[in-house]
Amino acid sequence: MTGWLRGVGVGPGDPELVTVKAARLIGDADVVAFHSGPRRDSIARRIAASYLPHGVVEELLVYPVTTGATDHHLGYHGLMADFYDESANRLAAHLDSGRNVVVLAEGDPLFYGTYMYLHDRLADRYDTAVVPGVTSVSGSAAAVATGLCRHEDVLTILPGTLPVPELARRLADTEAAVVMKLGRTFENVREALRQAGRLDEARYVERASSADERVLPVAEVDAASVPYMSMVVVPGKDLRADAAGRARSSDPATAPAPSPQPPAGPSGEVVVIGLGPGPDRWLTPEASAALAEVGHVVGYAPYVARVPQREGLTRHASGNTVEVDRARDALELARTGERVAVVSGGDAGVFGMASAVFEAADTHGYSDVAVRVLPGLTAAQAVAARAGAPLGGDFAVLSLSDRLKPWAVIERRLRAAARADLVVALYNPASRSRTEQIARAREVFLEERDADTVVVVGRDVGRTEESLTVTTLERLDPATIDMLCLVIVGTSGTRVTRDGQVWTPRFVR
Repeated sequence: MTGWLRGVGVGPGDPELVTVKAARLIGDADVVAFHSGPRRDSIARRIAASYLPHGVVEELLVYPVTTGATDHHLGYHGLMADFYDESANRLAAHLDSGRNVVVLAEGDPLFYGTYMYLHDRLADRYDTAVVPGVTSVSGSAAAVATGLCRHEDVLTILPGTLPVPELARRLADTEAAVVMKLGRTFENVREALRQAGRLDEARYVERASSADERVLPVAEVDAASVPYMSMVVVPGKDLRADAAGRARSSDPATAPAPSPQPPAGPSGEVVVIGLGPGPDRWLTPEASAALAEVGHVVGYAPYVARVPQREGLTRHASGNTVEVDRARDALELARTGERVAVVSGGDAGVFGMASAVFEAADTHGYSDVAVRVLPGLTAAQAVAARAGAPLGGDFAVLSLSDRLKPWAVIERRLRAAARADLVVALYNPASRSRTEQIARAREVFLEERDADTVVVVGRDVGRTEESLTVTTLERLDPATIDMLCLVIVGTSGTRVTRDGQVWTPRFVR
């Protein structure tokens, strides 16, 4: 009979935080395994030392490296995969001999724990279970002795190994945060906190719950003294709200009226910016310069996420379909004298936020606020360039979204464009809940155009998952179209070269 395997969390440092169940299983084990760095000092073993039974077999699993530097032919991850394979084989030999094995893990075994890699290799072959432990996050929050998150606050757990811009963005976008994996990354983490405007509230916790615990403001920490077993805690704030009233209801009946127009004084501005359809290289220099000067960025969360975080920048991300609400937020901020960027993907004036800002200004009493619109590269331009030159002749741009206009209007415009023999770029061809519109649009075109009319489908153009398909109306499969696609339907004269490039002549015969 084979033995059983248990992954046991022993908490963040204090032996008294080991759970009753964990202590019992350690005492029942024939073999106790634990990891350590090259110096062979295991923190997990130190925490659990008083619970080890007399005569238990100890298996020390020593990491081959801890810095990521290696000459292994498959790099660091290849070396570590070999190490986990070897460690799993050592434990499997005990299990096959009928010995019960406990693997100790600091904190919780499945929370950034090394045990999970052994679990992946052994759980399908042996009687295996995981015993949760008090996490380092819980231990550090207790050390700081401040509420970590309240009400609807979002808590984000971040590795300090992230690049500074990405770490700063995520810190700015959450109410509460914990940053792990410090050590050599500490200065980068401190810089990210500064850029995110969170440095003053951040607390450094070293060796939480142990006799050597230290808690300091992050700004006061000597970076040279920071061990790997430390973290940064950024508590949320009770009833946190920004100056624009991010929690305002989207229901016009319950939303507060805009504040009265202030007397003459410093005036702000709303700059509506198109970020382009994807990669940073498609952001215009003018747009980049404007983003470097504003104090606030407002927009749909995926677009706000594309704006680099920096010191002094406050981000206001929101969900889809609340365009006018966030436009009002931006206008209200600008009325108080702030410089605000409202961001859209592609060009803000093409099915983007520019129209929503003007609508909010016109209907909600913000006509006194200055609004400026900066152009951006459109998705239609990006897909067309990838395909060749399908927009070389007269063309129309239509959205298949019927959220703001009836489908009957969309279909009437589709038919008119098809009869006029225009190239047509179709935005919003499908979504998770709208799958029939593109199929109906194809039917309309087939009623007015030849079946062999050229069609281009660009998906996620400009990004790593980019794809481009050149097909015809007859062969176009609506089931392959999703929310990441833009569809271009050619004219009767649109052509495809021998190399598969698509172009529409400037002339009409």
